[in-house]
Amino acid sequence: MDHRSKDQTALSQTDAMNSLAGSSIAIVLTNPKLDDNPIVYVNDAFERLTGYSRGVAIGQNCRFLQGPETDPQDTKRIRTALERGEEVAIDILNYRSNGEKFTNRLLVTPVRDDHGKVNFFVGVQKALPAEATEPTGADAAMREIQHRVKNHLAMIVSLIRIQSREAVTPEALANIARRVQSLQLLYEELAAPSYNSNREEIEMGAYLTRVANTIAHIDGRTGVRVNIASESVQVPVEAATRLGLILSEVMTNAMQHAFIGRDTGLLEVRLSRLSGGGLRLMVSDDGVGLPKDMQWPSSTSLGGRIVNGLIEGLSGSLSMTRGSSGTIVTVDMPGAASH
Repeated sequence: MDHRSKDQTALSQTDAMNSLAGSSIAIVLTNPKLDDNPIVYVNDAFERLTGYSRGVAIGQNCRFLQGPETDPQDTKRIRTALERGEEVAIDILNYRSNGEKFTNRLLVTPVRDDHGKVNFFVGVQKALPAEATEPTGADAAMREIQHRVKNHLAMIVSLIRIQSREAVTPEALANIARRVQSLQLLYEELAAPSYNSNREEIEMGAYLTRVANTIAHIDGRTGVRVNIASESVQVPVEAATRLGLILSEVMTNAMQHAFIGRDTGLLEVRLSRLSGGGLRLMVSDDGVGLPKDMQWPSSTSLGGRIVNGLIEGLSGSLSMTRGSSGTIVTVDMPGAASH
């Protein structure tokens, strides 16, 4: 599929599963407010990296990945950083479920509340090649990517902070997981060969297509088709982060509410340039539509507050209109595209 063309492409759930299957960036979320700072979320890549299923990993402390040859100094460094609520980046010897050893390039970042208390730790992991015995150009590039992701973790950190103020229910954790997944997709785009590290820009068509695939897989249903059309456009990483998260929130809202009582439907996503370097993101559906007295995004809902905050950070605007069938959400962002 050529993500840079203007041709509209139907995205099936099979496509979504295939796109997720290639993921190599493992992400873990732990909760230090619970006894022994247990894992509360892992993504698919963690299962593939370690061989441990979610059912086994969730509820355990991350130290279960350590083994006889893990350097005690490395574990002490991680433990000290966590006790102090500090970030830590380290290469550590870990063990897969079958006993196989691997070198884990690990970045752990604390998620603090408004009072500075750590609510969560986010861990980003990637296995290094077995033959990598000393730093290489690729290793240096990986560290640079981690540094960039660390800077943009502030976005997801703020979302998790907002979420953690609410009741910590399975649904709340699922929403955290979805938002972390959006960050993971950005991480993978940064790691892709097509990423221009000098210009610090992302090809937005490819990135939004992956986000749309992911939401269609997580929140979609068999009878609802998702189409995406995007102009070829380079977007700075900061703006790309916000756009990806906005699309995630808007699509999830549509999937959850637009097709109630219906077996089939259509959700369309379009990204196009505006004059003066701006961008327009449109998400439309042919569903049942919103009630006449309902406004979205609403400041009384968590998703609404997140969307409003993201759009404010882009100096953009959002409008919601009721079409002849369904709902159309339009997000305009002045100056978001590169020239």
